[in-house]
Amino acid sequence: MRAVQLQTNADTTELVVKDWPQPSPRENQILIHTKAAGINRPDLVQRQGLYPPPPDASPILGLEVAGTVAEIGSAVTGFSVGDPVCALVTGGGYAEYCLASACCSLPIPREFSFIEAAALPETFFTVWSNVFDRAGLRAGESLLVHGGSSGIGTTAIQLAKAFGSRVVTTAGSDEKCRRCLELGADLAVNYRQQDFVEAVLDFTGGKGVDVILDMVGGDYLPRNLKSLAIDGRLLQIGIQRGGKAEINLAALLMKRLTLAGSTLRSRSDEFKANIAGQLRDKVWPLLESGQIKPVIDSVFPLAEADRAHRLMESSQHIGKIILEL
Repeated sequence: MRAVQLQTNADTTELVVKDWPQPSPRENQILIHTKAAGINRPDLVQRQGLYPPPPDASPILGLEVAGTVAEIGSAVTGFSVGDPVCALVTGGGYAEYCLASACCSLPIPREFSFIEAAALPETFFTVWSNVFDRAGLRAGESLLVHGGSSGIGTTAIQLAKAFGSRVVTTAGSDEKCRRCLELGADLAVNYRQQDFVEAVLDFTGGKGVDVILDMVGGDYLPRNLKSLAIDGRLLQIGIQRGGKAEINLAALLMKRLTLAGSTLRSRSDEFKANIAGQLRDKVWPLLESGQIKPVIDSVFPLAEADRAHRLMESSQHIGKIILEL
């Protein structure tokens, strides 16, 4: 099969398509004939050698795919060869065939293309598990999501609004802020022009927001704490501005704050299966009705994975970047 592999040239690492052995499913896995694969920032970090795959995962990049079932493991039920599916995987997405745990695979929503379906697993699993499952965002509460124009951000805005919450978001340009507002955000703050702490406190009448979803880290931490309401919850899912920050513990004590961090890739299949079940019951109907939809920025052929990565590194995109096979 064709697969994207890392090729080191002098001081640079290039993504090239080469032949790779086609895998076979274990008893609880399905083999997916990949039609499209999503690109995510963890792929860029793995490419840099800073995010190694789990021991039993494919070394090939790619954490989400959509395609058709090509082969089924001996213990798998509920899937048939030829079924259109999308899946959250621990690696192997940038290839013609990809292994997926059956419990982390979902039917493609009705009327969705493979490209649209490939934009779902990583962002929807991440947002649901953090914002709704862990932080317990409720109707009537408020959410601040940083990077509102990213794949995670565009998903979080739509889901929070669909379940009755108010949404504040940050983005790096007026155009990105405008797109966030079109998706349903109640307030979009251009962080290059305005202090998001002041904007949040003004928007909430000085109360602060109930939940923050942050992939930035670094010096955002103390500012996030100032932006939280009493009993607020901060979910840290990335550290784009670094993993170190000063924290005022008095703020946690006085405001009864919860600070939690998570990564999704290393979680057990049992954990992911629970999230998959919630998504199928509570979110898939919203996708099929058109109430929410993934935002696709651009689509690249598999051979142009390197160019797709450069686009993500530039942060000039809005929504998801997809590889088409």
